[in-house]
Amino acid sequence: MFSAVFELIVPARESITLTATALALMIGAATFALIDYLIDERWGDEGGVGLLAAVTLDRVPENLALGVLLIDAGAWEVGGLAAAIFLSNLPEGASGAKGMRAIGWRRSRILALWSGTALVLVVATVAGNLLFRHAPEEYLALMHVFAGGAIIASLATEIFPKAYRRDHQMAGIATALGLLAALLLDHTMAD
Repeated sequence: MFSAVFELIVPARESITLTATALALMIGAATFALIDYLIDERWGDEGGVGLLAAVTLDRVPENLALGVLLIDAGAWEVGGLAAAIFLSNLPEGASGAKGMRAIGWRRSRILALWSGTALVLVVATVAGNLLFRHAPEEYLALMHVFAGGAIIASLATEIFPKAYRRDHQMAGIATALGLLAALLLDHTMAD
């Protein structure tokens, strides 16, 4: 959540108005909430499908914008980022897969779904690199804030409640450590 605020939402304020920031943030959060509601109605809230929606909704706009950052990069840099994006989704995929198995989904279906999601995210990065080369900074800022809103909503509905149920004594400590890490990273980047 702190990363969403410090890296997606706050920097966007340099390019767009507070009203645009608020609207993009709320549209991102509302989009995730609506999709999560529909998923819960269809599969229940313990099936890992909500996590899949969270990963997709927050990462597609973020990866489109990341692709733009690589406009002057070479093929190796773009390929390296694409591989990192694919690999970074493995832990979330494992967590979501466990929930999907618990509701009876076949392993092949789960593997195909999470692999397809990782592939969509890689394609989003490459598409951002190719399609948004000349996009105004304001559009990219709106995409970042939309992603930030989706991240915040997904954490509040998918991650925090499950972490609290599983180990409620440590959930507050882990959240505070996450804030501390974000503050330290923000301070380090500012220097």
